[in-house]
Amino acid sequence: MRTELVTEPGDPDRPNEDFAAIGLPASGQGGALVLLDGVTPPAAGTGCLHSVPWYTARLGGALTELSVSLRDVPLTELLATAISRTAEAHAQTCDLSHPRTPQATVVLARWSPATVEHLVLSDSALLTESPEGTVTAHLDDRLSRVPRAWLTTDAIADATVRNKEGGFFTAAADPSVASRAVTGSLPRDGVRALAALTDGATRWVEKFTEGDWTACFTAVRKEGAGALVHRVRELERADADAGRPRLGRGKTHDDATVAYVEL
Repeated sequence: MRTELVTEPGDPDRPNEDFAAIGLPASGQGGALVLLDGVTPPAAGTGCLHSVPWYTARLGGALTELSVSLRDVPLTELLATAISRTAEAHAQTCDLSHPRTPQATVVLARWSPATVEHLVLSDSALLTESPEGTVTAHLDDRLSRVPRAWLTTDAIADATVRNKEGGFFTAAADPSVASRAVTGSLPRDGVRALAALTDGATRWVEKFTEGDWTACFTAVRKEGAGALVHRVRELERADADAGRPRLGRGKTHDDATVAYVEL
């Protein structure tokens, strides 16, 4: 089995808010992949004493443990349990009802000798490749369907679409959000490899349109996860130097994480 994990902060002077892990049970049967993209907090604060990296480390650690140890529990239940466990860790000190309490996008994948299960919540991506080379993107596209006017400011987004019906959802402090995730299952013999990417890495496809999901997956498989992140950084720098930042991209550079597994 080949595994590869690369993560790079968007700003070397700021902590990386992404989290990724690959877990392989001691039994040697199957495994799991966890990837989170922490939501950068607004200047106005989050009502929490803790940082986004604290949150993603807590939630990611819980998800890694649960997805490896509780092999028969559905992924949505694992996510709900991990959210509850993380919320309990700071409920006594922080305002978890605040709309910007620390939160993250989620990608989970878990494989056994029989199946490959997946869960995606918000705008990170999971790609699977069949033995014939067909690449399928498993996405939660609700954020991309939100009218841009509703995302003009943090206040508008928080009041109208963040973790609200008709908007988009992230993992924060409410375990019920797990039921909103996009989930599915594939036969194990129908998946040769998979890759998870935060939106700092999916920019290569979604913002810079350098290629489709198949080209993106092929680049990771042939050149490595680090090569894709490097390509994104080059595109970002060229865009900034030309003075034409792409529409809809709030940061020149974002934390970028790619996890790759050949089954």
